[in-house]
Amino acid sequence: MNLTLTPIRFLDRARRLFGNKVGIVDGDVRMTYSEYAGRCNRLSNALTALGVGRGQCVAWLGYNSHELLEAYYGVVQMGAVLLPLNIRLTPQELTYILNDSESVALFYNRDFAPLVEALRPHVEGVRHFVALEAGAEGDPYYEDLLSAAGADFTPPADIKDDDLAELFYTSGTTANPKGVMMTHRNLYLHALQVMAGSAIKDTHVQLHTIPLFHVNGWGTPHTITGSGARHIIVRKFDPTEVLDIIQRERVTHFSMVPTMAVALLNHPKVAEYDLSSVEFVGIGGAASHAGLMRSIEEKLGFRAYGGYGLTETTPVLTFSYIKEHLSGSDDDERYRRQAMAGYPMPGVTLDIFDANDQPVAHDGVSVGEVVVRADNVMAGYWKQPEDTAHVMRGGWFHTGDMAVIDEEGYVLIVDRKKDIIISGGENIASIEIETAVYAHPAVLECAVIAIPDEKWGEVPKALVVLKPGQSLTAEELVAHCRAKLPGFKVPKSVEFFDSLPKGGTGKILKKELREKYWEGYEKRVH
Repeated sequence: MNLTLTPIRFLDRARRLFGNKVGIVDGDVRMTYSEYAGRCNRLSNALTALGVGRGQCVAWLGYNSHELLEAYYGVVQMGAVLLPLNIRLTPQELTYILNDSESVALFYNRDFAPLVEALRPHVEGVRHFVALEAGAEGDPYYEDLLSAAGADFTPPADIKDDDLAELFYTSGTTANPKGVMMTHRNLYLHALQVMAGSAIKDTHVQLHTIPLFHVNGWGTPHTITGSGARHIIVRKFDPTEVLDIIQRERVTHFSMVPTMAVALLNHPKVAEYDLSSVEFVGIGGAASHAGLMRSIEEKLGFRAYGGYGLTETTPVLTFSYIKEHLSGSDDDERYRRQAMAGYPMPGVTLDIFDANDQPVAHDGVSVGEVVVRADNVMAGYWKQPEDTAHVMRGGWFHTGDMAVIDEEGYVLIVDRKKDIIISGGENIASIEIETAVYAHPAVLECAVIAIPDEKWGEVPKALVVLKPGQSLTAEELVAHCRAKLPGFKVPKSVEFFDSLPKGGTGKILKKELREKYWEGYEKRVH
């Protein structure tokens, strides 16, 4: 009997124990776990017929769909490597990733056909292009490939724990994206950690509001399938569609980045929907605040908890559940804790280190870089041993995130290293200022960035979107912040926007926002 630590075992469990249950809902498509397993097997056989071999990358450029959910097992169980691509990347970035990963196949949705045409001449290693909808001239159609393949497939018996299973690329902030290598062992043990830490059961109905190509989305194909719970697919986040699906499918759990939560809270008809099935939502991907947690509970009727993870940690490290002996805290304290990153999942050891890689006190005040030891930490960066050695030094994975840890072990992320604003020698966490700005009732969205300043080197600037029908001046917002922050942390200027640029999950893209203000400077610090 093969006891390899591999996520393939989750599909086998779902097929054996929950085979007659509707496990996947994608629009009009409803399939049982038995049907789902058969389609995963057909995909494995189809890839084998195309000549895709062990260890070769199969890339995916598309929306959330049952086909992508099938790839999470159909690609991996044959020993190939799944590479979901961020649909928001530029052609240049996608070309780099496809070539760097040595991908041999690319599956794509119709909407991305023009982009695929632009990529073809520059990705000579990609031998097979497969269309996920019918009608793509010259490329095979996904359903035709599956129809021609058998529904029986036996995974190779010699798949090893440390074989590469999935490859995800980080966002390139100052250089090309890095490929994060995830092994079968990483994925399997990560899923068990989350299933245990979040008590996932077959009664869960998980709505995939987060793109499955994104750090906050990809663990669910394993945790939900392995638990025999139900997947509900939404192509991409649309507040009205999400509210409709929650009500119709009796969704119990889903995840959002803060901008998604704000969109739901401000939906003009949110009060008309029955959201009573929802037990709680996870808020991650960007900093949250206590006011958001309170608003979700009071307006939407369910609890929200923060969490934290990275691409390099497969991803989940912490969740901000309230410990039983803290459950008697007043609401203000509870919301404060729920907005934190939380405490580590089972199997995760987390600490904070200073600039000399020495531990920092867990007193809720002292700031250090988050470091992690866990079974779900990546195997390393694809073809980048020096970068791997740097972030894995001393036996710890160094995240680049700055945080405090309190006496109960709750982690509060105060900033990314690169988002710390150093003004006149003082370190200022942009997240702290954003929390103050968000506390103003007229603010819908905000991002605080560093802009160059001749006297102080750099100073904080608030970029703000107002709620519909609201008015606010820069002077009023600065006065509001002055009542909540020390003088040196108050934004030195405010600029209002109709919208802020966002990535694939709705996370605000600070890198893009900074460029306007740093144009002409050699580097983005001053």
